[in-house]
Amino acid sequence: MSDRVSGFVKTLRADVPDCLASGVIDMATGMLLGVETVDSHPSEVLDLLAAATLDLFQGRNVAMIEGLFKERRGVVSDRHYFQEVLVNSDNLTHLFVRVEGEEDVVAVVVCRKSVNVGMLFAQTRRVVRQHGRL
Repeated sequence: MSDRVSGFVKTLRADVPDCLASGVIDMATGMLLGVETVDSHPSEVLDLLAAATLDLFQGRNVAMIEGLFKERRGVVSDRHYFQEVLVNSDNLTHLFVRVEGEEDVVAVVVCRKSVNVGMLFAQTRRVVRQHGRL
């Protein structure tokens, strides 16, 4: 599996425009499975990325919102409602995308804020679909 994850993060890093870093997080364990970045980062920062991603997609309040949306719409499914999250900081754009068929795996790409957001989504989705199950 580590070869597939390694190839996945390298492809994200290479194919997504203005990409500075990419990673894959297993939300079942809270672990960062792989990372590819132009800079070196302390392991504490990378561990916090994994924890923040878990909160972003499956934190208590997010789970409550998903439950309410499902209830109001009559959806009976264990599938998570939120599949993608875009976060802009002062200098960067972060895109978090659940991997199709693996609800507990999230791909993360970090780009310069000047990135074309449409291309960011298109290329990230393409790579995620292309790599399929990890």
